Amino acid sequence: MAEATTGNARFFRRSGPYSLATVARAADGIADELDLLLEGVAPLQTAGPNEVSFLDNRRYASALEETLAGAVIVHPDMAARVPKATVAILTTEPYAAWARVAALFYPVPPVSPGIHPSAIVADGAVVDSSAEVGPLSVIETGAEIGPGCRIGPCAVVGSGVIIGRDCRIGAHVSLSYALLGERVYVYPGARIGQEGFGFASIKDGFLSVPQLGRVILEDDVEVGANTTIDRGSSRDTVIGAGSRLDNLVQIGHNVILGRCCVIVAQVGISGSTVLEDFVRVGGQAAMAGHLRIGQGAEIGAQAGVISDTAPGAKVLGSPAQPIKDFFRQIATLKKMAKGEE
Repeated sequence: MAEATTGNARFFRRSGPYSLATVARAADGIADELDLLLEGVAPLQTAGPNEVSFLDNRRYASALEETLAGAVIVHPDMAARVPKATVAILTTEPYAAWARVAALFYPVPPVSPGIHPSAIVADGAVVDSSAEVGPLSVIETGAEIGPGCRIGPCAVVGSGVIIGRDCRIGAHVSLSYALLGERVYVYPGARIGQEGFGFASIKDGFLSVPQLGRVILEDDVEVGANTTIDRGSSRDTVIGAGSRLDNLVQIGHNVILGRCCVIVAQVGISGSTVLEDFVRVGGQAAMAGHLRIGQGAEIGAQAGVISDTAPGAKVLGSPAQPIKDFFRQIATLKKMAKGEE
């Protein structure tokens, strides 16, 4: 098996090299004015004299002291532990700086404008001349694809769907009854705009309720692979600007997410629940329907939320409760168990 490397050339196209000054500017950091040329990025443990690395977690301080990197992005508090042969790029936000520097060396591949011959674009669809439509994709009538977009292989953009500027739609994505803002990323296999889980119980079984809403993905939203977002039943399902959804997330009909929410893998949010701005939800957590989760609340992994959550609250457990109460109960149970031994 081939040796693992950061940004393997088989899969990632690297730009550069760049001067130390250019890298420091990209990091929004401060560095000595030295004549150093940097060719790429790498972890502390493997970086060489022509590469830049970073330290964000102090647990890896020993790796910093032993690194051979030409430059390293660090907090000013760690500057004294940078080896003499390595240049320190100082910033109070090392991880954000690393993200910008990595993007400098490995920018998002540019769009190749044009429609693949195997793609099907219906009469009445509008595809901007600067957009890329991949092989075997389907653009249905009335759909609009904005400037600079990329539509991946086998994607389906349903009738009437509008996709704003500079969006990326991954392979095998299906979009229906949806309006996308600018710079929206939808990763492979995601399903957006399908019918929500709505039905009436009758004596003979069930009666499906028409789902007449839409899905609104605001600017800079990211939707992970194989995530599903149901369209609204009577009002719209809305994902607020800047929110990030991990892979394998389920969003029910009429759910509203505020700005910059973070939803981790395998979370399920039932219909008509509202998450205010900056809510964070840990993996495999679940929320009942018709709840309101206050601004800045944090829902722990595998939590079961069955009631409204106050702004800024941190909850854990099933049913979810304040995190301090949860750990106090765990500690009490441990004491009781020891007492029975």
